[in-house]
Amino acid sequence: MTTTSRTTPVLETERTILRAHALDDFGAYARMWADPVVCRFIGGKVRTREESWMRFLRHAGLWSLIGYGYWAIEDKATGRFIGEAGFHDMKRDITPSLEGIPEAGWGLASEAHGRGIASEVVARMVAWADETFREARTVCIIDPENEPSLKVAEKAGYTEVLRTTYHGEPTILFERLLPTK
Repeated sequence: MTTTSRTTPVLETERTILRAHALDDFGAYARMWADPVVCRFIGGKVRTREESWMRFLRHAGLWSLIGYGYWAIEDKATGRFIGEAGFHDMKRDITPSLEGIPEAGWGLASEAHGRGIASEVVARMVAWADETFREARTVCIIDPENEPSLKVAEKAGYTEVLRTTYHGEPTILFERLLPTK
């Protein structure tokens, strides 16, 4: 895929706005990634404020360098930052390699769990991918014990490809074939 620099598009769902991360989001962002409930299946450990800042900064870089990235999820009713979701290429040290394949991911603040928001957001972002990407597929990796995310992936059309490990931990690789254009 030849990519060009692009700004973060704004997408909407019934209850959320998916938009670029803003500096004002950082406090809520750092609190989210310091929450053990949020991190349980995403790396397994909470992040320091410094680690969160480095992760936060990469979002702008993804969009400007590869033409896709993560959105901040804003609750329409309150205007608050409640999570993030999108696609990235993390150059992960994983077999099989995912390099060059848009990898979907999502993470929501604890107060947004169990409300169907992840399914709503992921459905919207894969619809965007269907319209935007030239690749034949997108992928995602999920901890086999993360039942809520496994259900979100299934609802969004992701199917299990294989079981592997990432950073010495079991993980499941899923793929979603994009519709033929």
